Amino acid sequence: MPRSPFAPSFWRSPLRGPWLTSVLGVVLLGGITVLFVTGLLSYAAYNPDLASVNDKTPDKGILGFYLFSWPTDPHWLYRLNQGVHVTLGITLIPVLLAKLWSVVPKLFTLPPARSLAHALERISLLLLVGGALFEFVTGVLNVQLDYVFPGSFYPLHFYGAWVFFSAFVAHAVLKMPLAWRNLRRLREEKTELVSPNPAPPTVSRRGALWFVGSGSLLLFVTTAGQNFDGVLRRTALLAPHGGAEPGSGPGGFQINKTAAYAGIAPGETSEEAWRLVVVGRAGRTVRLGRAELLQLPLHSSALPIACVEGWSTSDQWWRGVRLRDLAALVGYDDPPDVFVESLQRHGAFRRAALRANQVADPRSLLALSVNGEDLTPDHGHPARIIVPAAPGVLNTKWVAKLTFGDL
Repeated sequence: MPRSPFAPSFWRSPLRGPWLTSVLGVVLLGGITVLFVTGLLSYAAYNPDLASVNDKTPDKGILGFYLFSWPTDPHWLYRLNQGVHVTLGITLIPVLLAKLWSVVPKLFTLPPARSLAHALERISLLLLVGGALFEFVTGVLNVQLDYVFPGSFYPLHFYGAWVFFSAFVAHAVLKMPLAWRNLRRLREEKTELVSPNPAPPTVSRRGALWFVGSGSLLLFVTTAGQNFDGVLRRTALLAPHGGAEPGSGPGGFQINKTAAYAGIAPGETSEEAWRLVVVGRAGRTVRLGRAELLQLPLHSSALPIACVEGWSTSDQWWRGVRLRDLAALVGYDDPPDVFVESLQRHGAFRRAALRANQVADPRSLLALSVNGEDLTPDHGHPARIIVPAAPGVLNTKWVAKLTFGDL
């Protein structure tokens, strides 16, 4: 028996072949395309070209060509987009691993390059495999809130996605005609994927596909529940926001960052100490305590919270002062952009910018209560931002200052 993986007979599985590889490739073609598109939309939702505090990839250059002002309708847009992105990505893991397993003999083919065209194909294959593993691994670690990789997740995942998808598109263009022919053939031709000395089969290729599909279904069932509340969330065993709800009552819905984690001291959010600073046209400044905010016209909005890690809540009933009304207090009848600053002193997105269309939406609030009761410390007491269709990190908690004006 050969001991070197460079010997064709080293790979003895009778399952490997063009048909199995083609089936897995077609599934990944559709799935990875959806992942790439939803990933780009997720990045656009941060409005990174609005202000530097929103932009975690400042050197993106032409890669940001597609960016647009993120809309506020439908209000569940980001919840749907990010839920699909994360849940589909995790669901595709068994398919990706099976695909890599099915083509692993090609990585050890000798000679490494038979021609210039073959050398380019091998290089693209290495970029494809490396990019796929990098994107899926960093994505899963981000979902699990386990940041063991060097640097920020945002640029790593963003630039990695472009490298991976470029190699993926090149590979698909080269291989899809052959894949379709393999799927339509009744008899499989001999290629370098087919072992010259196969071991006795223990399962059929269709059985192997059922096994991969079952693994994907299991991951889907144990992940998708983080997009819902109640019993369904308890099925999200592999998601950090699965399991029981965090407490009960009006504030008993998911959070990422607690007041203690953010370093928010109870004394600085007390009725006596806390004041909201609102800055507007020509430096006009207004300072408001909670009692004064409660004297302003109050409005309600039913909006979810949705985070980049894929989890979300159902619509919560928020009540507070419209952002556009606060803009009017400091001289803006036509609402402009706003720069939001939190009491939080460290960490990403303690400051964030919102576009004029987000400020102008009548559902966009400086929320003071949720589901009929005052905000809890972990949900942003004494006041937080809530905006339809915005990523959770842009719904700033423990708001200290709002500066209205063009950014």
